[in-house]
Amino acid sequence: MSRALPPLRLLTAFAAVVRTGSVRAAAAELNVSQPAISQAVKQLEEDIGLPLLDRGSRPARPTDAGQALAATIADGLGQIADMLETLRLAETQRGRTVTVACSVGVATYWLMPRLTAFYRDHPELLVNVVTTQSGVPPLTEGIDVAIRYGHGRWSDGQVHPLFEEAVEPVCLPAMRARFDGPVPPGAVSLLHVKSAEVSWVTWPEYLRATGQPMQRGNGQTFTNYVQTTQAALDGHGMMLGWRSITGALTEAGTLVSAGLPILFPREAFHLVIRSKRGSQATETFAKWLLSHARAEYDQPEARAASQ
Repeated sequence: MSRALPPLRLLTAFAAVVRTGSVRAAAAELNVSQPAISQAVKQLEEDIGLPLLDRGSRPARPTDAGQALAATIADGLGQIADMLETLRLAETQRGRTVTVACSVGVATYWLMPRLTAFYRDHPELLVNVVTTQSGVPPLTEGIDVAIRYGHGRWSDGQVHPLFEEAVEPVCLPAMRARFDGPVPPGAVSLLHVKSAEVSWVTWPEYLRATGQPMQRGNGQTFTNYVQTTQAALDGHGMMLGWRSITGALTEAGTLVSAGLPILFPREAFHLVIRSKRGSQATETFAKWLLSHARAEYDQPEARAASQ
């Protein structure tokens, strides 16, 4: 059972006397009368059964017990003030912060470069990015929206189509220059991604779908597309370039098409928003991202260039 504490007004009045050095100054600070301050200190002394001020001195000085109590009150009130400020700040941040979850490859190569434009349009908002190895990150507590790749038939949130994918083998320009035509998959090292997501297109699936000769035991395997992309940039082999991941690199000429067929998977990227009503920041970010993706991928010239 917790012990009863003296009323907060008594503690505050006494701490003000010690801090300011006199009853008069404390009364002025708290905007009350001097008798009210004196009465509060006397009542506090009666409550705890100890003298807190040495009234034989002028002005009255705190006793040892009074000095210790005043320091404790100051620390306690300071901690309460700090906590209140933290809670107010958290509430303010909650109203202007949105947290989005996506795979590490999508975050690195697709989302992060586009956040600059978002902040230019909405400098008052803040986007937190949580990355996962999965292409279907869950909407766990604290996640407002998720960027997912897959069939789109999820029931844990509001699902909105974001953009379709295009998969094409890519490599360094120097590797492409070694061949007169398309880069033969059997002539170079193939870079693989090991993923638990069955919807991600693998090299065997790509080769089978595009009618290319099957290759076995050829190349290195990585756990995510960021590692795979870096390996391709380092010249270790040819990778399956997803438009969302390697699109900017091929536009810059850092990686180039290997000249092999482009595969358009049945699955696509979607934006999934928590079913319960989110903050204004979440709604603003989701609306902006959907509009931006639509403008980027739905323009005729953009579609023609991807086919």
